[in-house]
Amino acid sequence: MAAKDDPIIIKKYANRRLYNTGTSTYVTLEDLAEMVKKGEEFTVQDAKTGDDITHPVLTQIIFELENKDGQNMLPIPFLRQLIAFYGDQMQMIVPSFLEQSMIAFSKEQERFREQMKGAIGKSPLDVMKIATPIKALEEQTRRNMEMFQNAMRLFTPFPAAGSNGAAAAAPEPARKEAPEKSGDDLQELKEQIAAMQRKLDTMS
Repeated sequence: MAAKDDPIIIKKYANRRLYNTGTSTYVTLEDLAEMVKKGEEFTVQDAKTGDDITHPVLTQIIFELENKDGQNMLPIPFLRQLIAFYGDQMQMIVPSFLEQSMIAFSKEQERFREQMKGAIGKSPLDVMKIATPIKALEEQTRRNMEMFQNAMRLFTPFPAAGSNGAAAAAPEPARKEAPEKSGDDLQELKEQIAAMQRKLDTMS
């Protein structure tokens, strides 16, 4: 039997039915969405193989929610940019960036919620004070994007040699220096990524 603090096991059967082993009941994607909102930890397993399929199930929940009228949260430009990163060398740092950004946003939104509650039933002047945390969130998002773009530049490969043979015409010393500096460049890259992570942690 699972310990009290262990994630609840949700089993998914071939007929797509989901079974909550914690409550011994069948559940739906809507039920899982409510569990997420309540902060209940769970993992979804394939009932036949035992494989962890939590990620595709959560993705399916987002798909279902996005298709409900009035509940779209993912703007088209964001979706286009996200799709463009699949298979790209930046794919390795996108998850960490998104995770840290959401953590920071979640912490800020609690303060925003409290100000919203305090403004209910008050004068328009009090309500206008809500704009302050909104601007703070926008500024934080802007800073996050700047750090992300800087990281993208670090991973951008050097321009490939053109058909006109420009690379071949480069001075001999320049071609010899590249291998010698590759180790230093890699170390500098690691240090800058670590610095970016520390900044994100500080902001969050």
